[in-house]
Amino acid sequence: MKVRIGTRKSQLALWQANYIADLLKKNANVEVELVKITTSGDKILDVPLAKIGGKGLFVKEIEEAMLKGEIDIAVHSLKDVPTQLPEGLGIVAITKREDPRDAFLSVKYKSIHELPSGAVIGTSSLRRKTQIIKLRKDLQIKDLRGNVDTRIRKLEEGQYDAVILAYAGLKRLGLEEKVSYVFSPEEMIPAVCQGFLGIEARLNDEKIKDLLKHLNDEESFIRATAERSFLKTLEGGCQVPLGAYCEISDGIIKISGFIADLEGKRFLKEVLQEKLTNEPLKQAEDLGKKLANMLLDKGGKEILLDVYKLSKIL
Repeated sequence: MKVRIGTRKSQLALWQANYIADLLKKNANVEVELVKITTSGDKILDVPLAKIGGKGLFVKEIEEAMLKGEIDIAVHSLKDVPTQLPEGLGIVAITKREDPRDAFLSVKYKSIHELPSGAVIGTSSLRRKTQIIKLRKDLQIKDLRGNVDTRIRKLEEGQYDAVILAYAGLKRLGLEEKVSYVFSPEEMIPAVCQGFLGIEARLNDEKIKDLLKHLNDEESFIRATAERSFLKTLEGGCQVPLGAYCEISDGIIKISGFIADLEGKRFLKEVLQEKLTNEPLKQAEDLGKKLANMLLDKGGKEILLDVYKLSKIL
């Protein structure tokens, strides 16, 4: 059996696709082909994602190839995948979560707290920007796009005093030594599903779905379900500063989440936890939705309206 994996061309995307290819070859008698696809998000590198459409830009062309039958599965950083998928496609497996935290990188400084007033810190993530403001109002935040290597090169060339990247991607690429500090989820709530690899396939392709079953990590699927339910309820994307993080420990499922305005002046954060039931997927979905609705009722609706009005103006 041959499996064609659709993937972006970046170093990290190829690492992720090869990781899944290796797992498939170890556990089944299959031949794997990587089909490299350039997405809209890869083409537009000089504009923040919030201004050009957000998450779906990194998966649209890959999903189109899957619907046309040109590829069999796609391997995504799940944080890049919208909660609404094209009809006929679905996330059928999620691998064990890599470290979901955000990492601080700097040539001169060991943490965000060591940066001098007025220092330039690089990120294009609205989620990170609002949480940086919460930690250090006196820093300059400058947009930063490009793949991991490009971002690190810009830091080392002195264009930035520090940058913030996902720790998961750095670990996968063997670049942990570049990291000066790792934020706790309490300091900086991660992006929804940061650290998860999601495998997307056609829902009517039973052979492929059966092949992928053994790659799915049940706990990770539950945690991702909670976080994606939170995001879906808020109808959020790259245009809105928000984040959510779910963890399961000692029979307790816990999710923390926030939503903020673009200036970080209104910052709403809540935490919910429950004892795990015998229907964990439904419970996770309900818990994520409940947390989102709590934030909406406490001022989140007004924040969303203001953010979307401003986005249209810009």
